Amino acid sequence: MSRIFRSQAFDPDNLAMPASLEGWIDKIRDQLAQASETAGLDAQVLLARVLGRSRAWVLAHPDAEISPEKIVELEQKLARLVSGEPLPYVLGKWEFYGLDFVVTPAVLIPRPETELLVEEALDWLKGHPTCRLACDAGTGSGCIAVALAVNIPDLLVLASDISSAALEVAERNVERYGLSGRVHLVQADLLPEFSRSFDLICANLPYIPTKTLEELQVAKWEPRAALDGGPDGLDQIRRLLERARTRLTPGGLLLVEIEAGQGASAAALAQERMPAAVVKILADLAGMDRLLKIQMQ
Repeated sequence: MSRIFRSQAFDPDNLAMPASLEGWIDKIRDQLAQASETAGLDAQVLLARVLGRSRAWVLAHPDAEISPEKIVELEQKLARLVSGEPLPYVLGKWEFYGLDFVVTPAVLIPRPETELLVEEALDWLKGHPTCRLACDAGTGSGCIAVALAVNIPDLLVLASDISSAALEVAERNVERYGLSGRVHLVQADLLPEFSRSFDLICANLPYIPTKTLEELQVAKWEPRAALDGGPDGLDQIRRLLERARTRLTPGGLLLVEIEAGQGASAAALAQERMPAAVVKILADLAGMDRLLKIQMQ
């Protein structure tokens, strides 16, 4: 009688290949249970991306089968997820403000909290139709600059980043939406040199305190330079406030994303550097301080 030798890594669930999408959802969810708090949703999104379908289609066709070629791709991506790699990097794309963006480990993953900044910027731009020169400082993937330009057809945006690798990703996203004529990418430290002042400055800069960052899983995968805000998380924000006060037009607006515990400190810094401005802290949908809003007078 033949014997079966099993290694310690043997997984009996892998012997049977799922015969349908429903089976694959169960398999992926089970394997991601320890690595993700949203394992079921991740399974649906992963399947949809691999198959080139929508998540709604995946859910509506539980009995559909997967080709051998797609199974190979699916298993490869699943292995990366099980190792802890974030889903957006595995997929190579992620949605932000209803738009699809290319993402790589060279840039931060766009997050829903940042949509508050975009919403505030769009509201202000729609109410100020003559203000059409904006700067997105620390653009990363370009998600803020692109979202603004897509929704304001006559807006000109200078999008800067100190990282050339990040700018290469941003360039792909700018070209994806045909915005090369209105979103200009510049390698610069915070605000790029320009002959005019900006009507609007937006920024999602590094704001996580260094000690806090050491405890976060995000630091293992996303670019540290885009996360580390120094001892109190406000190093880059201080620098931006110092420079922005002379680079905004009269009546211009500055929007800066902040960490949840920085509201009072960020507001104090802004008021100190721009005493004549109206400074507000806006909360996100979770009720946490998220956005520093500075309206010049």
